Amino acid sequence: MCPASAEGLTDRVLAVLDAEPGAVHVVRLRGAAVDPPGDVVEADVARESVDELLGSLRALGCADRGGMVLETLDTVVSAAADRAEAAAPGEGVDAVVWDELLGRTGAQARLSVTFVVMLTIACLLGAIGVVTNSPVTVVGAMVLGPEFGPLAALAVAVVRRDGPLARSAALALAAGFAIALVVTALAAAVADGSALIPDDALTNLTGVEFVYQVGPFSLVIALLAGVAGMVALVAGEGSGVLVGVFISVTTVPAAGFAAVAAVLADWPRAAGSLVQLLVNVVGIVLAGVIVLLIVQGSRRRRSHGGTPRARPDGRSVVPDAPPPEVPGG
Repeated sequence: MCPASAEGLTDRVLAVLDAEPGAVHVVRLRGAAVDPPGDVVEADVARESVDELLGSLRALGCADRGGMVLETLDTVVSAAADRAEAAAPGEGVDAVVWDELLGRTGAQARLSVTFVVMLTIACLLGAIGVVTNSPVTVVGAMVLGPEFGPLAALAVAVVRRDGPLARSAALALAAGFAIALVVTALAAAVADGSALIPDDALTNLTGVEFVYQVGPFSLVIALLAGVAGMVALVAGEGSGVLVGVFISVTTVPAAGFAAVAAVLADWPRAAGSLVQLLVNVVGIVLAGVIVLLIVQGSRRRRSHGGTPRARPDGRSVVPDAPPPEVPGG
């Protein structure tokens, strides 16, 4: 949206879009904006061109003076769009849109009632699954756990050096797990007092030993799951891939069983569960940071390659051309 108060902004935005080989179907709606009054400019942009284009539009002051909205298009039937996709550098599935990623992870990194409730229920299920030696229940707890959002946000915050996002994610994880552990411990104490916990609860664990036993592959699994999860977020994939990530990591069941083991005074298993939780958290965040650094480095190499790119209409465009100057900016 280009407000009328920013004189000439619409024309400069159109010039940036005209110079972008990945942008097509540009539409100018004169006077369509009501608050603030001004023009609305729309365009279809290849995903691999979005991040650089947003940077150019932000340099024009579009985010401060007007606004920018991103929407994902599932299906576009257009020869021009196909040519724009081919002209844009790289592959769409490999492109990271930082504003989109920050928006998604930022929303998941807040300490909310929903987050705490879901994490607490997942820990309770994990604890029940371990105590009853039920791997199926443990897997259900893994799927239900919402902790991957704040973990991904931590990775993004490290790469972007975003202090507020890091603090928000860390608070959500610390407070969320603390509340979940306390509630699970109270529930375990009530269950133990009511003789609901089997006598062999801490000895018959043949199917769920991975919850508290930290082995040589614990960190490897966490790293691989973190890579898969971050790649899925970067590519804008749906929840299907993330469900597989949730099942791969042992964060929630480890936290739940740590509370139960502590109530039953089995301190070695309680400590082992907490170490398993820590290993998985560190592994996921570390893997996420590595993926984002690789993606960021790849984008910088493409941006500074100096290879001219052809627009769909055949004109040549240099990718690292500076954005237009903003008069009086």
